[in-house]
Amino acid sequence: MHLRRTALTLGLAVAASLALGACGGGTTAATGTQGSQGGGRIAVVASTDVYGSIAEAIGGDDVAVHSIINSAAADPHSYEATAQDKLAVSKAAVGIENGGGYDDFFGRLASGVLDPAKVVNVSELSGLDKGADFNEHVWYSLPTMAKLADELAERFSSLDTVRAATFKANASAFKGRLDGLEGKLAALKSAHPGATAAITEPVPVYLLQAAGLANKTPAAFSTAIENGSDVPTTVLRDTVALMASGTVDLLAYNEQTEGPQTLEVKKAAQAAGVPVVDFSETLPAGDSYLEWMAANTAHLTGALDHAKATAP
Repeated sequence: MHLRRTALTLGLAVAASLALGACGGGTTAATGTQGSQGGGRIAVVASTDVYGSIAEAIGGDDVAVHSIINSAAADPHSYEATAQDKLAVSKAAVGIENGGGYDDFFGRLASGVLDPAKVVNVSELSGLDKGADFNEHVWYSLPTMAKLADELAERFSSLDTVRAATFKANASAFKGRLDGLEGKLAALKSAHPGATAAITEPVPVYLLQAAGLANKTPAAFSTAIENGSDVPTTVLRDTVALMASGTVDLLAYNEQTEGPQTLEVKKAAQAAGVPVVDFSETLPAGDSYLEWMAANTAHLTGALDHAKATAP
């Protein structure tokens, strides 16, 4: 499943030459592990900058984070790992992977290098049903990110007992801001009962559900886009027609997997006056995780208000 999500090319030939050098790339260079009595910062390696940002929010200046995928222009579904990535994994005291089949490259990169006990698998942590229809994009589930904040605070505290109170206070503050966003999403659900959405991929579905939006997209369309395969002609036709049907309030659009078929649907939405809300799988440049989710929530609010104001 999700074959295009597992492409990985390790720079092993150059890894040896860099093994004695400092770890570069990622969000910040991981400079060492942190013991219980101080010294260096806690070295953290995350599969994407989404989790790197959350680790920084909880650890503050006491963690050094290397995010393997750290660009909004990068396609998380396929990438080439660097020697710096391999080195960062080897030095990490804490690893963070999404799991659920999304970032299998992390497990391959960490195999034999990073103790599995040091890795937080966020999909497993989520407690969400991981059956056949599992949506692995769990960073759009705000309750799951609250669990991750607590988990990281506990792990960082076990590595640095001196700063445990700081880590836990940071986690509490982070969860407080998540609570604020959940309140705004709940308000959207109340203000727009029966609201609906179409999607190009299931990336933001947890957030859409929290706002009360029902997904009206033909499942075969979003499945094909997610798996990198061509959408059947009849399914594409039905999805394009959906945009002009008057039955969807917005189109949730994944910018990072844009292609001719998603563009066709986007143009149909624009022609029909359906608001298009862009989503991504990694952080916009310069944004933290909380800033990003706040912007996503604001964009949903604007789109739903527009749909309500222009409804016949």
